[in-house]
Amino acid sequence: MNSAAHQFRSFRLWLYPLLTFSLVALIASVIPEPRAKELAKTGIDLADKEMRRMNYPKADSLYTSELRKNPGNAELCWKLARLEVSMGESISSKNADAALQHYRKAAEYARTSISLDSTSSKGHTWLAASLGIMADKIGTKEKINRANEIKRELDSALRHNPNDETALSLLGSYYREAANIGWFNRVLATTFIGNVPKGNYDQAEKAFRKAISLAPKIIRNYHELALICIDKGNMEEALQLMKIAVEKPVLFASDKRRIEQMRALLKKYSSAQPSTLSP
Repeated sequence: MNSAAHQFRSFRLWLYPLLTFSLVALIASVIPEPRAKELAKTGIDLADKEMRRMNYPKADSLYTSELRKNPGNAELCWKLARLEVSMGESISSKNADAALQHYRKAAEYARTSISLDSTSSKGHTWLAASLGIMADKIGTKEKINRANEIKRELDSALRHNPNDETALSLLGSYYREAANIGWFNRVLATTFIGNVPKGNYDQAEKAFRKAISLAPKIIRNYHELALICIDKGNMEEALQLMKIAVEKPVLFASDKRRIEQMRALLKKYSSAQPSTLSP
């Protein structure tokens, strides 16, 4: 993953009129439990829809409203963690402190989700994501210090769901980061800090290829795999992967930044490749 910290706010809906609260309580008391659960799921679905639209403030409002009514819902907590990560990544790199606050909130939500349901892969996945990006922003020493916890969370996520495409993508990034630690730096880190991440490009590549097979629309996976191909000198496949990626739909705010980076790489490297690779 390109080097560049995924970071509990007060609820924004505290001004809801007392009448609204009373109405919700009344509805909950008269609607049979299955129907009440159906309505709750509908509320989450609406929030998911706004999340897909990248309307993060609206998704935040809807998820938070549902959490007020269902504080023990592990799914809501990990989805809020995912949202906080996405919100953080949408912020300009010039405002790192604001982004960090979102990543810290993401970690809090993810830990709450795990405490409510430790068997759900997504809580572990988004905890790893938030810890990873916070370590990435903070620096090398913190990254190494947190590496073992991140790996434990990813292992837990994939133990509960071997096909968690997000966990696989993050695992690929973990292995790539580990592969980028040279032997000399590894010796130094082991001497002064402790155990450092272990992994190689082959492991990273395997994780990203499986993630692509499970979620072929996710731009991140193509971009990260292309970077591995560049590192390994496989420029032809790197260019092919990036050309596929830039035609994929933008699903997260961070995708826009990745597309810009890939377009720059395509411009840089395409002229050195056979003309058959041109669009």
